[in-house]
Amino acid sequence: MQGVLLLLPDFGLILLGAALYRWMDLPDQFWSSLEKLVYFVLFPALLFNALARTRIDFIATAPLFACGAAAISSGIVLGYLSRPLFGHDKTAYASRFQCAFRFNSYIGLAVIGKLHGTEGIVAMGLLIGAMVPLANLASVWMLARHGNLNAIREMARNPLILATLAGFLFSIGGIFLPDSATHFLSRLGEAAVALGLLAVGAALRLRHTGGWPAASSYLMAVKLLAVPAAALWAASSLNLYGVYLDTAIVFAALPTATSAYILAVRMGGDGPGVAWLVSANTLAAMLTLPVWLTIALHFR
Repeated sequence: MQGVLLLLPDFGLILLGAALYRWMDLPDQFWSSLEKLVYFVLFPALLFNALARTRIDFIATAPLFACGAAAISSGIVLGYLSRPLFGHDKTAYASRFQCAFRFNSYIGLAVIGKLHGTEGIVAMGLLIGAMVPLANLASVWMLARHGNLNAIREMARNPLILATLAGFLFSIGGIFLPDSATHFLSRLGEAAVALGLLAVGAALRLRHTGGWPAASSYLMAVKLLAVPAAALWAASSLNLYGVYLDTAIVFAALPTATSAYILAVRMGGDGPGVAWLVSANTLAAMLTLPVWLTIALHFR
């Protein structure tokens, strides 16, 4: 119950985004432009501002990175094992494989920011920056036979990674932003969470099942149950506590990001099937994420 109450406003924004998409006469271009604004401007500003203002202890965060890597790796391995469930449809398998481990950064930053404020955003930003390359490499590797997207080039242009690296440099270099710049970035960050969650809701697509129900159910179970369980085991083994424990569990329990659909389309994969699976994952996470958050709160 505690986890449900904490996440109710954020899930309310996702559902509001879905309702606005269906009930308001707003073209698809509006929503795609909104997501670009959030992805390329607002969330990078949120991450950079939080990281640049914080002195980061990388030794203390090493167990957090290890826990995140354990969670992502477990999703990759278990997702790889889903191959027999797709029969001879290699395209569907290669496209949906990534839904076992990719994560929605918008929801993660919104949830952990509510729990721990700037400290939580810094921890989640560090973890996202460290895990995005691993998730992208695994996804592109599986889809490589269907396209020629350059994984290194894509990561070099990823705004969340760039914002994280820039924040690192400011933090390590002891560079302090002027108050006017800090306030400006703070305003952008405040807009990021609400608009990001509305965009997540507007992207929900459940009209078509996309086929392969057994395989899709398996991948959902991997992402929403097995991966958080692996993170909880790793967190216990590494003695994580406080904000790092909550960050690791929330990160692992996040639903699949809509970027999985974008990647599948760009590399000639099964876009509609991935869109359905991402949407089903997001809605199911409204039930599972509060449970994992409650476990994390009691575990510490």
